[in-house]
Amino acid sequence: MSEATPPEVTPRSGGTTLVRAAVAAIEAATGRGPLEISDFRGTPCLRVDAHSVVAACQSLRDASALDFALLVDLTAVDWSGCRPGCEPRFDVIYQLMSLTRNERLFLAVGVPSDDPTVPSVIGLWHAAGFLEREVFDLMGIRFDGHPDLRRLVLPEDWQGHPLRKEYPLRGDDRP
Repeated sequence: MSEATPPEVTPRSGGTTLVRAAVAAIEAATGRGPLEISDFRGTPCLRVDAHSVVAACQSLRDASALDFALLVDLTAVDWSGCRPGCEPRFDVIYQLMSLTRNERLFLAVGVPSDDPTVPSVIGLWHAAGFLEREVFDLMGIRFDGHPDLRRLVLPEDWQGHPLRKEYPLRGDDRP
């Protein structure tokens, strides 16, 4: 493995250059690099803190060497069932794609259970509107700055967030 590739990353072809360019763009925008660099099935994953997620996303979108102009998906994971007692409890995952380079990248943001809030990226990608609403509805993670953060899938009077690990498996047991 070359010294230019972080030891924990074994990206598919072209990935090494992509990771270096993404790290440089995030460092330039936020003043620090990603908190962690990993790889999921050949796709690089960079972890940043919640306070710098908008700047990191904007740098990945606007850097001509990267051009991650498409937000493919935005989802969340509740780790409490897999890693009990760990913080941050949640991860918000942004799946980005560069159509000009035909490359994908995951950006992960840890979200604590006591204040499950991250800044909205709707100002960068309009597609984030419904994706953030879905995560809010099903996981209870709030997105600061979202202009219309309300339930998307479930009725407005629904209690709880059904994709959280503590949510009862049977509907009649819900709070």
